[in-house]
Amino acid sequence: MERISAGPHHTTYKIGGISVTSLRDGYVDMPIRRLRHPGDEPFGDDLPSQVPLFDGALRLSVNAFAIDDGQDVMLIDTGSSNAWHPTMGLLPQALSEARIAIGRVRTVAFTHTHLDHIHGIVRPDGRDSFPQLTRLLVPRAELDMFRSVARLSGFHDRAEPLDPGQRLSANVEAVAAPGHEIGHTCFRVTSDGGTLLVWGDLVHVPSLQFDRPEVAWEFDADQAQARASRLHIFALAADNAWCVAGAHLDSPGVGRIFRTETAFRFEPL
Repeated sequence: MERISAGPHHTTYKIGGISVTSLRDGYVDMPIRRLRHPGDEPFGDDLPSQVPLFDGALRLSVNAFAIDDGQDVMLIDTGSSNAWHPTMGLLPQALSEARIAIGRVRTVAFTHTHLDHIHGIVRPDGRDSFPQLTRLLVPRAELDMFRSVARLSGFHDRAEPLDPGQRLSANVEAVAAPGHEIGHTCFRVTSDGGTLLVWGDLVHVPSLQFDRPEVAWEFDADQAQARASRLHIFALAADNAWCVAGAHLDSPGVGRIFRTETAFRFEPL
């Protein structure tokens, strides 16, 4: 993968004949106790020193990813719009900075249905963020969750089920990674021999969870399953030399995973 452009809110890479753009929706600060030891015990004073803190809190980047095949744009996740913290909702600025016209976004696919991934399909003023959208893909197991979100009622009937193994296009395939949420999904992007795996919330704190993949997150729906998915996906990416892109990896959130003697390490591109 080759970086071809960058700015404060975007970084675009070339992978074969397509481009993938990391779009920065912003960040959110979370308490240390969100990190959980096996057994659901929260971290506290035992937080390792390599984890940076901002006023005593964990700072999580929030990233979405645009896949451009030269004709249409597929968007993986959409950020939070104005549904959560005021430090988020920068997706429109990121798209503009990356020179991606909103009218070219024809497909939106969600990794899962937590609010910092789905609310960006609606602008703060209530208008549709992507007026030319023709396909909205939601993990099948989470369709009811999506359709329970009142703010997104205009999209409830437009949502289509997304299944593991489903091909979204010639270059994009859905990969199951349940645990953080019941239908949590990754997307394998391939072109001309290059592969990028776009995931949602497989990792929340990259300074810790590559070295200690057993560490879970308070909001994991099933912490044991989330750990198993994390280890499985890490091994796939490391053993096949795939690049990876994560919603909460430090912006732009794109890099490679390598095995260590005891776990894994992440190297940003």
